[in-house]
Amino acid sequence: MKNSLPIGRVSGVPLRIHWTVPLLVFLFGYGLAGGTLPAWLPGRSTIAYTVAGLVGALLLLLSLLAHESAHAVTARRKGITVHSVTLWALGGMTEMEKPTAPGAAFLVAVSGPLTSLIAGGAALGAGVGLSAGPGWQLPAAVLVWLGWANLLLAVFNLLPAAPLDGGRVVQAVMWWRTGDRERAERTAGRSGQILGILLIVLGWLLFLRGAWSGLWLALIGFFVVIAAKAELQQASLTSALKGLRATDAMSSPVETAHDWMTVQRFIDGPAIEARHSALPLLDFDGSPSGLLRLPQLTRVPAPERETLRLRDVATPLSQCTTCAPDDLLEETLKQLRPAGGLPILVLDGRHLTGIITAHDIIRLTQRLRLRRNGAG
Repeated sequence: MKNSLPIGRVSGVPLRIHWTVPLLVFLFGYGLAGGTLPAWLPGRSTIAYTVAGLVGALLLLLSLLAHESAHAVTARRKGITVHSVTLWALGGMTEMEKPTAPGAAFLVAVSGPLTSLIAGGAALGAGVGLSAGPGWQLPAAVLVWLGWANLLLAVFNLLPAAPLDGGRVVQAVMWWRTGDRERAERTAGRSGQILGILLIVLGWLLFLRGAWSGLWLALIGFFVVIAAKAELQQASLTSALKGLRATDAMSSPVETAHDWMTVQRFIDGPAIEARHSALPLLDFDGSPSGLLRLPQLTRVPAPERETLRLRDVATPLSQCTTCAPDDLLEETLKQLRPAGGLPILVLDGRHLTGIITAHDIIRLTQRLRLRRNGAG
């Protein structure tokens, strides 16, 4: 996810935090300190409510991290590559490659809600236990709130609609029953769009009745609609590209640049004539050495442009997405890495034979759609 910062690793997976996380902590902390706790336990000081609200919000953030970490740990145990875990204002997101079997997909999906259920039950039990002791009512109330929040999180995530975990469960079961992964993904995606619209409508109605929390619910619904639409598009793209090779989509010949050229010399000459925003780099032997994205040049300080070479500011070949000409396009797209992504460099050994950009994929799918419509 863009605009997120790496802050460490969890279970060996890079952990990132989005700039909206402080907003999440503030909203939950404010709601807990300013509304829930004073209603449950009146008569405490403002400082006590504030501290308890902040602690509760931070504990909820840790619960979200535990939920996403469960997905990541389960995926790695099933041999699925996990790229990162990101916390943001609407919860968390675990970026990973797609499971190769419905059983693995099912286990990865249920691990998060199951963790939230366990955390919720433990927090409720601890809260009830503490409430029996004198002077522990406020910490007990925070734990009870945390327990119910985790249980609500688990139940909400189990709703049968992508991109929620419940949608992944339905998708895995349908994939197992029918053997058709794309059909299962489309079904989960459509249910996600329906759920998102319902959440938007419900949130707006609550807001009109004076409940500001309705805006939050509508925002979640908006995100669900967007994510579900993206998954539908991905499923349709996978179905359309089935059986096609990299050579069917790549552009050739390829516009390239020499990696030994200085940044300033490139800006003064070839950059002006470049027709694309990303150019493969070639070394002295004519072998590909990396990928230069022209916007990267704007971040090079002017005094360093005379000495830095293009290879010093480009993405090295080891971090680029590459494939062979005869590789299946569907499999190549599934293996896109966050650091590399599009465009894809098509290599025949050490020889650059073509490049696949987002425009190439769109053009290919449009051509296939026209061909199908013509046949119909």
